[in-house]
Amino acid sequence: MKLTPGKLAGLKSVSNERGVIAAAAMDQRGSLKKSLAKEKGVAEMPDSALEEFKVLVTEVLTKHASAILLDPEFGLPASKKRNGKGLLLAYEKTGYDAALPGRLPDLLDVWSVRRLKEAGADCIKILLYYTPFEKSSINDHKHAWVERIGDECVAHDIPFFLETVGYDVHGEDEKGIGYAKRKPEIVTGSMEEFGKSRYGVDVLKVEVPIQMEFVAGTKAFKGEQAYTRAEALDHFRIAASSTHKPFIYLSAGVSNPVFIETLELAAESGTSFNGVLCGRATWKDGIAVYAKQGAKAFEDWLNTEGVKNIENVNTALKAAHSWYDKVDVKAEALV
Repeated sequence: MKLTPGKLAGLKSVSNERGVIAAAAMDQRGSLKKSLAKEKGVAEMPDSALEEFKVLVTEVLTKHASAILLDPEFGLPASKKRNGKGLLLAYEKTGYDAALPGRLPDLLDVWSVRRLKEAGADCIKILLYYTPFEKSSINDHKHAWVERIGDECVAHDIPFFLETVGYDVHGEDEKGIGYAKRKPEIVTGSMEEFGKSRYGVDVLKVEVPIQMEFVAGTKAFKGEQAYTRAEALDHFRIAASSTHKPFIYLSAGVSNPVFIETLELAAESGTSFNGVLCGRATWKDGIAVYAKQGAKAFEDWLNTEGVKNIENVNTALKAAHSWYDKVDVKAEALV
């Protein structure tokens, strides 16, 4: 994989000194607003609450992260408080239109890669709901959409992070054992597809290919088995071998202990993962604190529990590999 100067500079700016992406994620919008309102016991939270929440998370956690992922809708004030760390900005609208089939993506109306870069972005991030088992007409739409964004990032010489999140084409619950058994193929197929050069993706942000609560022999196991521990390790290896691109894991809303055990399993499998973009596994338990006790209490929680959570992730990241090994650049360019 060849990197242009702008893409190389962008990737270095969101990585630690080892070439590992140890980034925090704080680009949640609709889901965060709903969670805050629920904990507060109100119908809706004001936009200012989202902005304040993001500022506090960014200010505290970037002291322990290589970068922060934010959204330009509510996250720009937070982007000024990132302790000199790298900045990824989201380009997609939050959520999807449930009335339409296929979870089709959409971009933010008044933003472009040019504008995100002008707002300070070192890298661009897109989230795409994707499964290789969707109707070809829907996936063709998604493929063309990603190609356009890839070309836009090439034109502005900025790294393109593509996050794929799987789903069930039959509308089955993605938390059930049926989906857990199909998930390895969905993750592997998505990584294989978007690792193709035509999309211009620089880093794949991917789900782990298993659901931890269905892995026998883990602390997260809840009694219903979809895979043995050995099978889970194999699924990690198969997914990792489906692409030559750098890839990082997302935390997908699981608790901090479950995410740490997941990363330990990835390490045990020997996959060459290149870091994480970890959001809710570090700050999710602070939502109730902010909603019920206010900003100061939340800041105190972040400085204790939040920091503990992110340091747990950093310890697990000792097993991550440098993305330098996957790109074709001279050693002196990486210094």
